[in-house]
Amino acid sequence: MGYITPEITGKFPGYLSPSAGLKFADVPNGLAAISKVPAAGWAQILAYMAFCEVSQEQTPGSAAYAGDFGFKVLTSSDPAEKTKKLNAEIANGRLAMMAIIGMFFQDGLTGSAWGDWANYTASPLRAFENELGVQAPVGFWDPAGFTADGSVEDFKRRRATEIKHGRISMLATMGYITPEITGKFPGYLSPSAGLKFADVPNGLAAISKVPAAGWAQILAYMAFCEVSQEQTPGSAAYAGDFGFKVLTSSDPAEKTKKLNAEIANGRLAMMAIIGMFFQDGLTGSAWGDWANYTASPLRAFENELGVQAPVGFWDPAGFTADGSVEDFKRRRATEIKHGRISMLATMGYITPEITGKFPGYLSPSAGLKFADVPNGLAAISKVPAAGWGQILAYMAFCEVSQEQTPGSAAYAGDFGFKVLTASDPAEKTKKLNAEIANGRLAMMAIIGMFFQDGLTGSAWGDWANYTASPLRAFENELGVQAPVGFWDPAGFTADGSVEDFKRRRATEIKHGRISMLATMGYITPEITGKFPGYLSPSAGLKFADVPNGLAAISKVPAAGWAQILAYMAFCEVSQEQTPGSAAYAGDFGFKVLTSSDPAEKTKKLNAEIANGRLAMMAIIGMFFQDGLTGSAWGDWANYTASPLRAFENELGVQAPVGFWDPAGFTADGSVEDFKRRRATEIKHGRISMLATMGYITPEITGKFPGYLSPSAGLKFADVPNGLAAISKVPAAGWGQILAYMAFCEVSQEQTPGSAAYAGDFGFKVLTSSDPAEKTKKLNAEIANGRLAMMAIIGMFFQDGLTGSAWGDWANYTASPLR
Repeated sequence: MGYITPEITGKFPGYLSPSAGLKFADVPNGLAAISKVPAAGWAQILAYMAFCEVSQEQTPGSAAYAGDFGFKVLTSSDPAEKTKKLNAEIANGRLAMMAIIGMFFQDGLTGSAWGDWANYTASPLRAFENELGVQAPVGFWDPAGFTADGSVEDFKRRRATEIKHGRISMLATMGYITPEITGKFPGYLSPSAGLKFADVPNGLAAISKVPAAGWAQILAYMAFCEVSQEQTPGSAAYAGDFGFKVLTSSDPAEKTKKLNAEIANGRLAMMAIIGMFFQDGLTGSAWGDWANYTASPLRAFENELGVQAPVGFWDPAGFTADGSVEDFKRRRATEIKHGRISMLATMGYITPEITGKFPGYLSPSAGLKFADVPNGLAAISKVPAAGWGQILAYMAFCEVSQEQTPGSAAYAGDFGFKVLTASDPAEKTKKLNAEIANGRLAMMAIIGMFFQDGLTGSAWGDWANYTASPLRAFENELGVQAPVGFWDPAGFTADGSVEDFKRRRATEIKHGRISMLATMGYITPEITGKFPGYLSPSAGLKFADVPNGLAAISKVPAAGWAQILAYMAFCEVSQEQTPGSAAYAGDFGFKVLTSSDPAEKTKKLNAEIANGRLAMMAIIGMFFQDGLTGSAWGDWANYTASPLRAFENELGVQAPVGFWDPAGFTADGSVEDFKRRRATEIKHGRISMLATMGYITPEITGKFPGYLSPSAGLKFADVPNGLAAISKVPAAGWGQILAYMAFCEVSQEQTPGSAAYAGDFGFKVLTSSDPAEKTKKLNAEIANGRLAMMAIIGMFFQDGLTGSAWGDWANYTASPLR
């Protein structure tokens, strides 16, 4: 109501604080109001809260404990009416809790949690909602936050890029589909090369057939599209109108409609072409009847045993990607055996629980009865040596009693035991399919039973019967609270040691108490202010001089540390804390925290443990935020000195991420180190862009004619692409590479503060004489360099694995992956 009322009724007249000259009208609505509350106001708020707490008897069972503070407007003297009103109040309170969280969130985003959304035109969320491409039902959708900075220039640049990408993708998508439907052109694509249109395969494989002149034509057409129109920001072409009125229109409304439709179709085409590339790479075709592509390695095993609805042939780990029938059959034979063993093991767990165990002796010589053998994993310890011998002998018999070479009946799962298989081939296939499915289920079941057995002592039966499980040892202890119950994911109590549990609990209570004090120590000075006077008169240190948070550590005088340590020592030695004592369990005799009543003490200690756990999480978060931002409490906008703010306007800081330094390289706030790393990043990016193009270009355009080294008889054509090229570079070539690197380093003044140190080597194609344009170009270069660094690492990795980072995978038959 405090959010809504001032918006509807207006604010009080006059002054909120006459002494501070603060009018009610000066207090903003919502979260911003917090900054205007004077110290006396906080005192009044806290005093009223204290009054509400202490003015009523609120012990369990009292009327106030159940919500009735005697204010009969909210409750009633009639029990039925009181119940009805309290029920309504609880429902309204739940709604209000949801509402206030939503208001906080909207307030933080838009600057207001109440009022007409249409009035908040200054919100960055409103900047682009009427632009092209905003379509029902999603509306303006920017989950990555590219437009969060509200930059119209960046938005229009991205929109121009999106339209171009969409147009290229629509052409590419049609280029995939059309030849499949209409067929290919008659005649020759390249008469001089004797290349017919019919010889060009569809999809990605077509790239390998485009002659050099074809690539030249493609690049020339791309260049024509770029330079034939004025595409500076604000021009018609920049907004997508190249004057081709089939796509646009002379009528502005019709043009907007057509461009909207084109953007939507372009988005669909971008998704489609990526899907086609992916399907093409996997199956050899991105269009057509899947049934026609029988040569795909994905088709090799789809009619084998074990392929069952609804999944069909399922191999997420890619074991069959190499198409090896031999390996597939070997794995299938192994799967059938593992499944049979798992079915026997699963039944071995379950059967003794249901039917009981055999009478008599398992080993008469050892005096071991079947009844003495526990169920599950514990049984392993009871098997006598002769039993292990029988098990191994039976396994050996199963292996050698049948011919199991590839192609034999037993290799495919038929050991001649017709209960499991059959003489009828169709029936045998049906039974083996069922057995494979049951075996898969049993493999999952037996792993689950092993896991449950190891945790609880039993994999079968009523959990309530297993009171001896180490998981049951501590489920009624302090700190075990709904909804989690006893929770020990790290397994500290798995050994069942009561002594260790109680020691850890005593430690947890102490840590929680320290963390609660520390958390309050962070928050309180921010809200109530600091003590007046001196912390250390002898050192001339005032309380007001001590910063909040971690920075306060540097201000504590030696005598202060001595007092802290003395108090800690007092807490430790002033009570008997040996195991079993009251203090060991958390009761230091301070009855505000505990109680003389055992039930009340248990309740209070439980609450304290829960609060302590929350405080341990809170103080760690405050330490982390303090270390990063310089404050764990307050308005982030006030902390302009934070090292995180030092570099947020530097080159390379781009939406939607903003300044991003997850490794904390800039945490020390050193401008010198930042600029050195930025200079290094620009160089690495430039080298990576050259290296990436060096990988791609020879594959597309071919290599230079003639000799790389006439003296060594080494032709350019003899140099392999990628990493293998390193072995072919002659000594003089390395000399030239190193000489060029040295020239780049010494031909410019690159001391800190110089133009070259910031990336400007005077080559104005990359930079500019205009400072704003230079910044824009360097930002773009840094982004491209980052992409190239990722690309070249990927190419190195693929090259090392497959022998090529670019080209037709089918050509690399020598790769270890094949």
